[in-house]
Amino acid sequence: MDVTLPVEAVRGKIYLIRGQKVLLDADLAKLYGVETKRLNEQVRRNISRFPDFLFQFNADEYAALRSQFATLKTGRGGHRKYLPCVFTEQGVAMLSSILNSERAVQVNITIMRAFVQMREFAASNRVMARRLDDLEKKYDSQFKVVFDAIRQLMEPQVKGKKDIGFRVGKK
Repeated sequence: MDVTLPVEAVRGKIYLIRGQKVLLDADLAKLYGVETKRLNEQVRRNISRFPDFLFQFNADEYAALRSQFATLKTGRGGHRKYLPCVFTEQGVAMLSSILNSERAVQVNITIMRAFVQMREFAASNRVMARRLDDLEKKYDSQFKVVFDAIRQLMEPQVKGKKDIGFRVGKK
């Protein structure tokens, strides 16, 4: 079975929570093609394989996540009974040892590639910042504006809230 899953799709599901890059149990379950409940059952049956490779959200973290993604459905059975689990990179690697399907193997390979790409990007960004510092020391203050602009471009974009609705102009 060939699972063609683009690395970009996985990278978009990796979040930084508690200072660690993690994947949510629901996202992993979708990638593996299983129910979240079944994935978590397998994890609980093999919990010794996940010493500190997974953790569970607290209520505040889950509330923040729900409000960010607006994922709560209304009505009976429309929401989770338990707080979500999140898996570190090592936790995802351990999942491959308890999920014995060809799809799980292929998905894990793609997830590991996504983590590697993210590490490589972060490393190249640090190298570029160091080179920029060296250049700035070498040249005088007339180029300070240029260096500041480049640094600004290297920083991750923070998306602000957009106003919803419209404004009625005065006539």
